[in-house]
Amino acid sequence: MRRLQLYIGTERVDLFKDESVSLTQTIQNIKDIAKVFTEFTQTFSVPASSVNNKIFQHYYNFDISGGFDARNKVAASLELNDLPFKTGLIALQGVDLKNNLAHTYKITFYGNTVNLKDILGADQLASLSDLNQYSLEYNYVNVKAKLETTSGQLIAPLLTHTNRLFYDSSNTNVGANNLFYNSGSTYNGNGVLWSELKFAITLQSIIDAIQAKYTIANEYQSSIVFSDDFFNNASNVDFNYLFMWLHRKKGDVETTTAQGGFSFTPVPLTINTETGERILFVSNGSVSIDGDFINGLGETKLSITPVGTNPYSVRVLQDGAVYEQRTNVTGPQLFFQTEETTLPSGSYTLEIAADTTVNFAIGDISWRFEKYNSAPDTAGVALVDNAAVFNTDLQNQFTITEQIPKMKIIDFLTAIFKMFNLTAYVDDVGTIVVRTLDSYYAASTTVYNIDKYLDTTTSKVDIALPFKEIFFRYKGLGTILAEKYNQINNIEWGTEKYTPTNTQFTTPSESYKVEVPFEHMMFELLPDVDTFTNTEILYGVCIDDNSEPYIGEPLIFYREFTPFGPTQTPIAFKETEASAPVEITTYNMPSNSWSLYPATSTSNINFSNEFNEYTLSTDFTGTLFNNYYLNYIKDVFNEQRRLTKVTAYLPMKVYYNLQLNDLIELGQDRYKINSMKTDLTTGKTEFELLNTILWLRI
Repeated sequence: MRRLQLYIGTERVDLFKDESVSLTQTIQNIKDIAKVFTEFTQTFSVPASSVNNKIFQHYYNFDISGGFDARNKVAASLELNDLPFKTGLIALQGVDLKNNLAHTYKITFYGNTVNLKDILGADQLASLSDLNQYSLEYNYVNVKAKLETTSGQLIAPLLTHTNRLFYDSSNTNVGANNLFYNSGSTYNGNGVLWSELKFAITLQSIIDAIQAKYTIANEYQSSIVFSDDFFNNASNVDFNYLFMWLHRKKGDVETTTAQGGFSFTPVPLTINTETGERILFVSNGSVSIDGDFINGLGETKLSITPVGTNPYSVRVLQDGAVYEQRTNVTGPQLFFQTEETTLPSGSYTLEIAADTTVNFAIGDISWRFEKYNSAPDTAGVALVDNAAVFNTDLQNQFTITEQIPKMKIIDFLTAIFKMFNLTAYVDDVGTIVVRTLDSYYAASTTVYNIDKYLDTTTSKVDIALPFKEIFFRYKGLGTILAEKYNQINNIEWGTEKYTPTNTQFTTPSESYKVEVPFEHMMFELLPDVDTFTNTEILYGVCIDDNSEPYIGEPLIFYREFTPFGPTQTPIAFKETEASAPVEITTYNMPSNSWSLYPATSTSNINFSNEFNEYTLSTDFTGTLFNNYYLNYIKDVFNEQRRLTKVTAYLPMKVYYNLQLNDLIELGQDRYKINSMKTDLTTGKTEFELLNTILWLRI
């Protein structure tokens, strides 16, 4: 018998001497290939001893206030024969009583990869504040710059939110949305308006923001750090060239927070310390105070004096929430003047809005903070005022977290894992190692022969194929060209249906679906309607089959930057309907492939072998299915594949070092581990094994 020890934090838990504590482990189970972040879980019971009652704080007694909170998982670890074995989390499921006395605590032990779901919870992509380092003003100059940029985390792709574009080199269809550029006055009406475009951000930036937010330093139970095998890897072009379109609402960009008919703009503030010690600081336009200010023991005064008599609204935010607000006022305004008024500690931001322009000079907006001793002698005085002339006509801000699609962070990660058939586990230092399934299995060459440990009294060989066919698809297929493609071909754009050699199996009868919760757009190569020849312009439009603005699922794509070939097609770009267009010769185009040339079109985000939207030929063979799933699926569907179930009593030296990507040897045959369930106290291990075979074309 092995010595098994369970620790919750640093406290050792009492275990039943005869308790069977088993651990089931799997990386990729053929029965559910789309399931991710499932390293292991195990439920077992421990006695209600005095030690455990202390740890769980007599959970059965609900009269105890401030006791053990079973709503939260707590850090735990397992040791085998005094050697560290597994770390994870413990969740208390309940208490069994006998004769009205506590008898056992039922607990579940979770692996660290599963813990990722607990850390992220229901948090949205919009909570990733680190993304706001890329925020910028939404205007003609910035959109043009990001349309033309060749590098960086933020671009403006040629992807419109409302209007369909076209290209006509004649003067027949002069006007908005015609991309043909000509310097002559006849064509001054041509061009795409800058406000038709929205920004897009790299998926790697989102990964970086996840790692920046979820750290122990930010008071999370553990830090999220991904390995550089797939993420954080500059050489991984399949992932690093992907962008997410910042499209949170259909149609035009909404760049401000609307309230009461106004659009509020933060006031830029600077500090001017008059006398005494500094009792506050200013960062990013917000005033932070480290203690309550109580009028009577000091003074806090916010003074606002506009130039002119135009009405305006003002609000003060405390830690992002409205603390005080006044609507449609005129003239000077004073805040926090009432005796005994308390201004709690926190971070304060001042915002002003107006229907018409309201101007403020230097010193017209100020916060004065005074803190007294026992007598009204000044102990510290500080003044905060606007740095320069301020008015309500400031440009609209494109704040990334306000524009990023509505999506849970865990759903974003799950989608990436499904796309690229990724697997994950936590290494000894807490890093989440993320690899493709093929590279994970290729990383180990270790083989364990377990013949002498086998329980030969029973074994089983089953059919390995759990389903007759597999569908790989995107959830979002609602944009106009994707819909038309489906209607014409009766096949969804980019969807793969895999049945080997079109064989119709009678057993099994079930189908399986791997669905990715992203939008998958079909992009359009624009023809010149005058010459009936194709241009070099590939673009996208986010409208539905009724030509109405469309929201759909979060849209991802590759960035293609022109010119990249022997020819190029300039486009016309406009600031206003009335202004003359400018010529854009290099611009970012959206694509489903990271390279549009057939010779280098090795990676794209279709699941099926679709035609190349740029060359209009069937060049997209480097699909997600072919690159990341084919080897595994061919193996599963091979007629020689079997699922072998055996039982072995593994010695400590084998079990302690055995990894799920190691090979198991029985006689002369070798197997991959589909799953393994081990009684940690006895070493009894129930294996599900997949025989390794030569790759056969099926």
